[in-house]
Amino acid sequence: MITRITGKLERLNETEAWVAAGPFVYEVYVPEFVRRHLQGEVGSTVTLRTIEYIEGNPQQGRLTPRMIGFLSDAEVEFFDAIGSVDGMGVKKTLRAMVRPVREIAEAIEEQNIKELSLLPGIGPAMAERIVAKLRRKMAKFALMIARDFPSAPSSERTVLSDAFEALISLGYTAPEARQKIDAVAGTKQKFKTVEDVILAIYQLGRD
Repeated sequence: MITRITGKLERLNETEAWVAAGPFVYEVYVPEFVRRHLQGEVGSTVTLRTIEYIEGNPQQGRLTPRMIGFLSDAEVEFFDAIGSVDGMGVKKTLRAMVRPVREIAEAIEEQNIKELSLLPGIGPAMAERIVAKLRRKMAKFALMIARDFPSAPSSERTVLSDAFEALISLGYTAPEARQKIDAVAGTKQKFKTVEDVILAIYQLGRD
């Protein structure tokens, strides 16, 4: 199984990227939010995290291996979570992901059925099903701390993520909690514990 591909982005259309790696050119499906990120990268070297699936009907003998590309491991994990909801699946999830993971996760966390229903192929009934299954699993995706602060040590990213969840448990909405975490992370302080983060948030609020 191919889990990552690095090569020259030769071409990009509305649904697919063509990546030249060694003697091969790979056709990789990409969600809309990934395509937007890659628009300015044609001709440059890119790295995509990938998942593979088989498309077609085995009874008709028409099976085609496909790859889907993402910008991070967290996006792969999020895609798998959405795709696991009854009635979704790979192709429907791929079509639905037109907005960044962080925004979709935030809508699930906030139980915003109306906003989720606006995603392609996701009506109110499916939006409710997604919320029911995933609402309590979205905090880390709503923050997407690994993407936002790639230079921070992994231990510090974990502390920031835990602080985000702590703020949620204290009654903050996901957007409010994310704003506060973003603010303290932007100060370039080093945080070893959740308490350090909460204290820094409190001090910023007093300034």
